[in-house]
Amino acid sequence: MFCRAGRRRLPQIVRQHQRQQQRLLATVTDAEGTFAPLQQRDCAPITPPYALLIHRLHVARQFLDGRPLTLSEKILYSHLYNPEKSLGGGGRIRGERYLQLRPERVAMQDASAQMALLQFMTCGLPQSAVPVSVHCDHLIQAQVGATSDLSSALDQSKEVFDFLESASRKYGFEFWRPGSGIIHQVVLENYAAPGMLMLGTDSHTPNAGGLGMLAIGVGGADAVDAMTGTPWELKAPLVVGVHLTGKMGGWTTPKDLILHLAGKLTVRGGTGKILEYVGPGVATQSCTGLATIANMGAEVGATTSTFPYTSQMRKYLRATGREGVAAVADSAVKHGLLVPDQNAEYDEWIEIDLSELEPHINGPFTPDLATPISKFGELVKENGWKDELTAGLIGSCTNSSYEDMTRVASIAKQAKEAGLKAKVPFLVTPGSEQIRATIERDGVTQSLEDVGALVLANACGPCIGQWKRDEFKGEENAILTSFNRNFRGRNDANSKTMNFLASPEIVTAMSFAGHLSFNPMHDTLSTPTGETFQFSPPVGITLPVIGFATGEKSYRPAASPAPEPEADVLISPTSTRLEKLEPFPSHFEGSETMELPSMRVLMRVRGKCTTDHISAAGPWLKYKGHLTNIAENTLITAVNDEGGEVNVAVDYEPGQEPVQDTIPHVAQRLKARNQPWALVVDDNYGEGSAREHAALQPRFYGCAMIVARSFARIHETNLKKQGVLPLWFVDKEDYTKIGAGDQVNTIGLDKVIAGDPSAQVTLEVTKRDSGELFQIPTKHTLSEDQIAWLKSGSALNYIRDQKRQKV
Repeated sequence: MFCRAGRRRLPQIVRQHQRQQQRLLATVTDAEGTFAPLQQRDCAPITPPYALLIHRLHVARQFLDGRPLTLSEKILYSHLYNPEKSLGGGGRIRGERYLQLRPERVAMQDASAQMALLQFMTCGLPQSAVPVSVHCDHLIQAQVGATSDLSSALDQSKEVFDFLESASRKYGFEFWRPGSGIIHQVVLENYAAPGMLMLGTDSHTPNAGGLGMLAIGVGGADAVDAMTGTPWELKAPLVVGVHLTGKMGGWTTPKDLILHLAGKLTVRGGTGKILEYVGPGVATQSCTGLATIANMGAEVGATTSTFPYTSQMRKYLRATGREGVAAVADSAVKHGLLVPDQNAEYDEWIEIDLSELEPHINGPFTPDLATPISKFGELVKENGWKDELTAGLIGSCTNSSYEDMTRVASIAKQAKEAGLKAKVPFLVTPGSEQIRATIERDGVTQSLEDVGALVLANACGPCIGQWKRDEFKGEENAILTSFNRNFRGRNDANSKTMNFLASPEIVTAMSFAGHLSFNPMHDTLSTPTGETFQFSPPVGITLPVIGFATGEKSYRPAASPAPEPEADVLISPTSTRLEKLEPFPSHFEGSETMELPSMRVLMRVRGKCTTDHISAAGPWLKYKGHLTNIAENTLITAVNDEGGEVNVAVDYEPGQEPVQDTIPHVAQRLKARNQPWALVVDDNYGEGSAREHAALQPRFYGCAMIVARSFARIHETNLKKQGVLPLWFVDKEDYTKIGAGDQVNTIGLDKVIAGDPSAQVTLEVTKRDSGELFQIPTKHTLSEDQIAWLKSGSALNYIRDQKRQKV
């Protein structure tokens, strides 16, 4: 009876939402027009269904006792599949409940898209349940310059680009060709919209939060949830309120705000949390400035970052040809959707006065080591670093907006007038073809090249290790970048290169000095004529006065292309770059119990172990679509706590002499004899990039469980998706009690799988050398659905089984 009534009522509800959406459009007035925007687009495919979101939020409020909501909660709760299931029953939600959500869009970059698409293909569906875009930005290496580097990439990665394009054609995805730009900048320019919920297969997906939405970085298996219409599950994040007052001036930029905040929160301080910026200081920032702040929220482990809808967002939408989105968003604000409720409560509260903020420089080797520029010279002396800068790099997805580039150009013009040129290699990465074309048209590029800049392709390049740098190999040296991440060896594969993060303005000015202790706010330089020169504070233009230039139109996809089911997906059977994905078997096949099979500990990992340590990027990016080949880099820069060596493990096969080898080779030995294994790891295991391969590779080699002092959010979820059990030590000191070769069994997992998520999983450990037997208590974070993934062997197996049952 209920189901029949529901079917009768559904069309009426939908018609009501459509009429409300039309009324929202009709009530908008346009009062701003200070620049010439791009030709306005058909915004229907990219406009969130605001009327429907408002209705869903109204339904969700019925389970929340009328309490005021943060903006983050409003966006999440308006995207719930079943508000009663996620919110009903009383009790605390944030930090406790799992939410089942319906994302509106998925974006993928070429490195991560390979595995995501290979996984989606195994589901047997004719098209995605949500719009998808694929962006080619990671596989273009910076060598000599934009034109040559792009040409080389098209040749070297042709089969990968052909695979991505053919899969996009078959399933109706929007395919952005190599040269079109970095995924996060392109998404901000074309797809981001206030109030939207989007998933992206890259950790800096939150960049789109600069337009007042929730954009969340995930692994490919999570993207497959959205693409198959499966509820996407997220533990309700805590919400940190960052209250901004005052106004920046002079040399201070939005980049300095997030660098400062990274120092306060550390790389773990945002784990399981959304950073929601509020207060009068938000409205003083440009939309692209807000995107910079949101982008680097990933460096503190935040789920994502967001801001209430502002006039600056409206201006940016109009300038990028999306007046239709701005029109409906304006009215949605009046219905209370795109701003937090008055008196909303936050789990943490941080006050920042922007007028007191000064430029910061963060690093080396971690993005949370924050130093005000006024104290950075002292830090250089205290640490005995050579006071020499070897390269300055600006741009990337974090800082390549028109505003960034025009402010940098104002510095370059000052230097040129003084007769100065950059003393070190000065590399510029435009974030998109739209930015490249616009700054070239407006003379910005020429201003930078006049002082020695080399403009690279519209791609990630040096930011992600795609930088062919032959200088300083194995030598300690320092570079300054406007990038977002600076873990050891990330940029040029040299573990001794110290990457310091700063605003593009500071990077540019210091490139003319050539040394680290230079403070452009106060210090002077000598000109070729012997005069003393000091920089004036940079001045920029938020949006181009005559509008953005389109650039090369062939890079862009057709809007909302129809799937072509007859199209073949191009994968050569002899390829070393791509291979079809075989499903992982369940750990419980043939078992009489729902406990994991008896495992051997491969190793105990010491200290910081990011996804870069687990699955290195750089030259390994070419194997992203070939699991067998890329698995050869598994944990090759991880430190073995039993001995302190890098990429060294020991195979303690019972009855045999111990064999020392590399970590991936020991993992291969265990796999060859069908011996499931476990890892013991330290705090915040898996921080950094949303690199799904860091979970896929250990699983491929037979890893069944990882026990940690703590996990980074995205990586813990990725492990669950691939059928690896992540457990947390109840007592972190127990980390030292388990070593390589020890035998480990689970006790109590059967109760969890049987339907008691509150049951504790205990580890029974048998020491390799003494035979001593003892137990260690652990805790898990498995939800009902995640338990089903583990039982099935992976989330993908579970989704496929569910789809088959429905058919």
